[in-house]
Amino acid sequence: MSSQFRPQARPEQPPPRYRAVSIGHAPVEVTEEQGVLHMRSLEPLAALPPRLLDRLVHWARVRPEQTFIAARQADGEWRHISYRAMLDSVRAIAQGLLGYGLSAHKPLALLSGNDIEHLQVALGAMYAGIPYCPVSPAYSLLSQDFAKLRHVCDLLQPGLVFVSDAAVYQRAIDAVLPADTPLISVRGQVAGRSQVSFASLLQTPAGAEAEAAFNATGPDSIAKFLFTSGSTKLPKAVITTQRMLCANQQMLLQTFPVFGEEPPVLVDWLPWNHTFGGSHNVGIVLYNGGTFYLDDGKPTVQGIAETLRNLKEISPTAYLTVPKGWEELVNALEQDAELRERFFARMKLFFFAAAGLSQSVWDRLDRVAELHCCERIRMMAGLGMTEAAPSCTFTTGPLSMAGYIGLPAPGCEVRLVPLDGKFEGRFRGPHIMPGYWRAPEQTAEVFDEQGFYCSGDAIKLADPQQPQLGLMFDGRIAEDFKLSSGVFVSVGPMRNRAVLEGSPYVQDLVIAAPDRECLGALVFPRLYECRRLAGLGAESSDAEVLASAPVRQWFGDWLQRLNREATGNASRLEWIAVLDEPASIDRGEITDKGSINQRAVLQWRAAKVEALYRGEDPTILRAGPKL
Repeated sequence: MSSQFRPQARPEQPPPRYRAVSIGHAPVEVTEEQGVLHMRSLEPLAALPPRLLDRLVHWARVRPEQTFIAARQADGEWRHISYRAMLDSVRAIAQGLLGYGLSAHKPLALLSGNDIEHLQVALGAMYAGIPYCPVSPAYSLLSQDFAKLRHVCDLLQPGLVFVSDAAVYQRAIDAVLPADTPLISVRGQVAGRSQVSFASLLQTPAGAEAEAAFNATGPDSIAKFLFTSGSTKLPKAVITTQRMLCANQQMLLQTFPVFGEEPPVLVDWLPWNHTFGGSHNVGIVLYNGGTFYLDDGKPTVQGIAETLRNLKEISPTAYLTVPKGWEELVNALEQDAELRERFFARMKLFFFAAAGLSQSVWDRLDRVAELHCCERIRMMAGLGMTEAAPSCTFTTGPLSMAGYIGLPAPGCEVRLVPLDGKFEGRFRGPHIMPGYWRAPEQTAEVFDEQGFYCSGDAIKLADPQQPQLGLMFDGRIAEDFKLSSGVFVSVGPMRNRAVLEGSPYVQDLVIAAPDRECLGALVFPRLYECRRLAGLGAESSDAEVLASAPVRQWFGDWLQRLNREATGNASRLEWIAVLDEPASIDRGEITDKGSINQRAVLQWRAAKVEALYRGEDPTILRAGPKL
């Protein structure tokens, strides 16, 4: 049953309160030496298990029949895999994989989206001490030239490839993989390949070899290779060890003790080839004996329906998604009483990552929660990266604002080192990678003389007079540039504010351009929302939608709003151009997780940028006069 959500004023409404939840508040130590700030939590990291799957063994003994993972079947019913059943399948798969002679130099590559079989074979490889790599499906299914997939395979030299659906991935397999690379497939066949079915692998009798292999692994064993997003260069293979995975989960547990008080229940869509979904979220469930409901939805207008279907059946204890996911979800929560009832029933924490969350969306979530259950749910964020498996800081400090990334997690040390007029965030701890695979020069470049990982993220104190309040994200140093006047442009905060204030019509934008007298921006719109704003049907082209009077009026007004707080040429946009050609993954303009590669866009669209600066492009929208 659905009903319209209608906020109503309440007389003498009490101050907002938050649902009770256990969150760590360890004090931090801040020191300064020669202009370099050092920050660390005073709470030590507790002892770690030697490997992540010790937790699977533990829960299979303690809670054998509890559901570990569930996914919808074709008939719409949930298929449940218990902890004991998962451990049995993992041991069988591990035994079968040992016959392929795999190693770090011949790892297992996974060509698959999220599904139960993907998780089973990944954990089976980990149990056998065989590094695996979940490869972004976009490299196989969206790319036309397979350049990134070829790069991944050339670097890793996989000795075995797991594929969920042979027919779907056949074109990529034939184009990239050597003919003698064997396959394991859940469904279908690829002609001319050595291939076994996943079902037969699952039937392998578990033996002493698998147990010996598992016992031989330890903290320094490579669990998997995760590729960076490739936002500035070709993706790099991050060596992810058992220590990194266990340390990050222990950091999470000490920061959010609630995960250990009640088995966490997640309904999650985030891709497992990324560290947020595959290491952070799956790890929260596995480490703490919870249940993972696999969501086949996506945070898009078309894909959100499946997510809402799942959330009407399953009440999660925490919900983690990207800002676009929160935008779509709050729209539904405001409209649907049944969804609100189920969604808030057991909820303890909200999380967002990957980009900034619009304050308007945040306020609407607070309002829905207050009026439905008379209390707010805490929204958490932080700073993480693939190289840190992924977490470094969490917003457990006293502040709540856009750009706030909080305080170091237990076990993580932070250095803020002056660089190009900003502070670069550098990190050290057991969660930091040993390096990039087969890339010694790139590895050497990202570690400083004290062994801190140099993130390239600009970070600043929220309040220089009170450093214990925590840290703010200040953009990516590599994205910053100078105008012809020599003035530095801080791209990250400017771009982040523009995207947040551009909701729901702005997907992303690129600030142009180095060595010019003034700034402009190439804007990637959300075409679905723009089409609705224009009032045009599906028969109209994207160019016609963007040229419509309502759309140009909205973007023109948005440009004026952005410039109200401009203090000079380094923060004022003189023009914008709303693009009808989407970013291209093959040209490197867009990473597989959807973020924009600023440099690649400016490189590939240099002619358009030149025409815009000369005023020769009709798509241009100019700013009004300076006030």
